[in-house]
Amino acid sequence: MVTVFTEDGLAYAATVVAAAPSTVTQIKTTEKEGYNAVQIGAFEGKEKHVNKAQIGHAKGKILKHFVEHRQRDGKLPEGVELGATIDVSVFTAGEKVQVSAISKGRGFQGVVKRHGFHGGPRSHGQKHSERSPGSIGGSGGRAGGRVAKGMKMAGRMGQDRVTVRNLKVLQVIPETNELVIAGAIPGRRGTVVEVRG
Repeated sequence: MVTVFTEDGLAYAATVVAAAPSTVTQIKTTEKEGYNAVQIGAFEGKEKHVNKAQIGHAKGKILKHFVEHRQRDGKLPEGVELGATIDVSVFTAGEKVQVSAISKGRGFQGVVKRHGFHGGPRSHGQKHSERSPGSIGGSGGRAGGRVAKGMKMAGRMGQDRVTVRNLKVLQVIPETNELVIAGAIPGRRGTVVEVRG
C-alpha cells in the first residue's frame, strides 16, 4: 500500500495492483452452454506447470489462471472477441470498481478473535475463563439436548472469498500495467484479485 496525493490536496491510502494482460479464452452462449459468459485467462507460465488440456483450450498459450464472468443482464458485451487482450486501458481514473480475492488465512482462532466475544469477567475467582466461549445452551433449552446449527465457536478463520465494492481507481499506469486503487483490498501480497468495473 502507498499514500497517493491528488491534485486537490487529498491523501488516499491506496493499493497498487499489478494488472497483467488477460486473454479472452472462451465466449459461452445460451445456444451452446445454456448461458452467456466470457472466460478470461491470465498469467503466462512455464509449460511444465500447466496441463495439456489447458494449453489446448487456450489455443497454445500457457495460461495458469482462468475465470468466468457471467453477464448481469444476460447479454454478452459488445466488441469482445475470442483471443482479444484485456489490459489496464479498460479502466479510467476516477471510476468505481469492485475487487474480489481470497482473504488472508488466520488459522484456528478462538471466539474472541473470530466472532468478537467479550470473554468472561476478569474478577476474583476466575481462573482460565477470560477468553472462553461460555455456555452454548446445549442441554435443556430450545436446542433439545444438542448444539444448535450455526453456533459461533472457535475454528478456522480467514481464507474466504471477500468482495469490496465502490473502490475508486486513482491512477492507471499502462507502461507498467498497474492500477492504483483507493483503500485496502483482501489478501496478501501476490494474491490473485479480480477487478470489475
